[in-house]
Amino acid sequence: MQADNLSTLQLLAPTLYVIGAVYLLGPMLPLDRTWARALIIAAVGLVLVRYGYWRLFSTVLPADGEWYEVAWVWFCYTVEILAIFDALILYAIFLRRVDRSGEADRCEARLRARPEADYPSVDVFIPTLNESFDVLEKTITGALCLDYPDYKVWVLDDGRRAWLKRFCADKGVGYITREDNSHAKAGNINAALKKTGADFFAVFDADFIPQQNFLIRTVGFFDDPKIGIVQIPHTFYNHDPVQTNLALRESIPDDQRFFFGSIMPSRDAWDVAFCCGSNSITRREALRSIGDALPTSSITEDILLSVCLLREGYITRFLNEPLAYGLAPESLSAFFVQRKRWARGATQLMFLKEGPLGKGLTLLQRLFFLPTHWLTQSGMLLMTIIMPIVFLWTGILPFANMTFDAAVFYMVPMLLAMVGGVTAFSPGNYFPLGNQVLGTFQSFKIVPAILTTILKPFGQTFKVTPKGDSARGSTYENGIFFWSLSLLLLTVGGLVMNSIHDWRIIDPDASLATVMLWGVVNMLVLFLVCMMSLQASAFRAEERFDVDEALWIVGPGGALSSGRIVDISLSGAAVEADRNPGLKTGDTIRIFMTEVGFIEALIVRQTQQFMAVHFVLPPSVERDLMIRKLFTLGQNTPHVKVSALSATAAMLQSIVQARTIEPVLKQAPVIASAVIPEPEAEAPSPRGLLVEPVPQLRRLAELGAERRSIAA
Repeated sequence: MQADNLSTLQLLAPTLYVIGAVYLLGPMLPLDRTWARALIIAAVGLVLVRYGYWRLFSTVLPADGEWYEVAWVWFCYTVEILAIFDALILYAIFLRRVDRSGEADRCEARLRARPEADYPSVDVFIPTLNESFDVLEKTITGALCLDYPDYKVWVLDDGRRAWLKRFCADKGVGYITREDNSHAKAGNINAALKKTGADFFAVFDADFIPQQNFLIRTVGFFDDPKIGIVQIPHTFYNHDPVQTNLALRESIPDDQRFFFGSIMPSRDAWDVAFCCGSNSITRREALRSIGDALPTSSITEDILLSVCLLREGYITRFLNEPLAYGLAPESLSAFFVQRKRWARGATQLMFLKEGPLGKGLTLLQRLFFLPTHWLTQSGMLLMTIIMPIVFLWTGILPFANMTFDAAVFYMVPMLLAMVGGVTAFSPGNYFPLGNQVLGTFQSFKIVPAILTTILKPFGQTFKVTPKGDSARGSTYENGIFFWSLSLLLLTVGGLVMNSIHDWRIIDPDASLATVMLWGVVNMLVLFLVCMMSLQASAFRAEERFDVDEALWIVGPGGALSSGRIVDISLSGAAVEADRNPGLKTGDTIRIFMTEVGFIEALIVRQTQQFMAVHFVLPPSVERDLMIRKLFTLGQNTPHVKVSALSATAAMLQSIVQARTIEPVLKQAPVIASAVIPEPEAEAPSPRGLLVEPVPQLRRLAELGAERRSIAA
């Protein structure tokens, strides 16, 4: 059908079909049922088949002209087809979805019914290289608060730090090191496996703090002998660079919610979920089937481990519950260290006999483990920016026979259908504009990293994502900023030039309207990419949590008053007193909090009944109880739930709003970092954390209960 000869209603008919079948019908369907998901996929597939036929036979095969013009058309088409192929794999994964929380309830009930002597044993590994004390203290203390009778915490120190060894001794924690750092994290864990022998081993990166119920919610799954690994989502108690740099902390969730909240539950339904390293627990017997060691041939040993175990008949189960909280990358440089490692490691899998192209997997398993999306999606997003620029400045079309009517009739319905289907399957997790901005932003570095890996698959150094003090800093990605700014200026310049008759390069009838609309969208995306490239300053060393909890205040003279906590961190709090207790800035007071006890604090700022206090909280049971209260109960972590429409509106609004600091009384003061600096290699270790080993630390829950009774 020739789109140029149709009425307006006929031109819009495919778009109206997509709106009705996907955007209106989708939310009304029970998408926890496979048939409902199949219905949405069929509606999208119909539009895609129609688009594919038009795209090939109307815009590619008829291409003529100079060889480079034809080659450009075919190159653009190839990039698009590869991206659509990966999108189809995603849609196939989305055909199913499962929620394991009910199963976890039953598994936990069976486990708790056993005598404690019959619980399986667990080794809890915390691999570390160069993380600072402020990061490790929380993770180690949190791990010792696990609600489970038979486990042992081991710190695997590839940094061979004397102060950390002494710290672990004070805590009653096992400490393991080795002579070299061969095979990075995988080698570190393999060295620990040789010195330990529990039935299962859990792994937490140095910045991930397990919640108290992590083991009791996961170990029960292993009653099923085919389960080799149980993986928990990566959830964060801080904001990632996207949320921070675009001033969208409360407007969009972190960028990994789409993967963990939507993709992994669907992969799990197909039995192709995979280990993501941290927040996982593995059956030791399953590991013995592949040599009793993690594979070391890829820098992403976690996903390769899942593929290797899959060949032996073991599957990875995914429990979509926030049972451990960690640090999202705290700077743009840390973000790219992480993402380039993931992209390179995934690409390496294509070159390994143990990878998805090796023997022993079904066709679906191979497809679902293909890592090609790293290159195809990033490449497509870059091409989306480059294609209209090439046309505006040279007149070389990426499509033959493209008209505005054809774009409305074929291309717009396809884009709406592809985006709408994913949005339907990922409510609250997928935001089209946000994903396009983030994808474009990271593609500037991901594409070169992948191409380099294809040319030289092995030999890349494993780089640990910087955390804590080593990750903080007010820098910006100057390379991405100037590239995106240059592309933005080229787009603007091309549009302006071709709108002036004497300067025009392209024929106004040759798809100009389509490309102009396309260029305006690209300008919006590139402007947001520029904003993302500017690293927002971190105003505090410790993350702040909003709470509403009573506390008691003891003034310098012993006067007692009460109040409420507005927000709190490990280093301080904002307090609203019930009445003016006669305190002033600079006073040292004692405050009493439930589950913690008495803490000495310094008033650093005061406005009427509001006080900002800095905790004087040296190593002590109270400090451990504070870590337990803030970081192991999952109560004070950011959960952003918004619609795709509101998230898009917030991103657009961020363009015209400067990034500002929140009101002082809401935000609390700029509080100094933890009172315990990281020791040098031979400095005295932090003392007084506990006078007795692990069993006493596990009584923190009982101590917290005592403090609650005192408060009562």
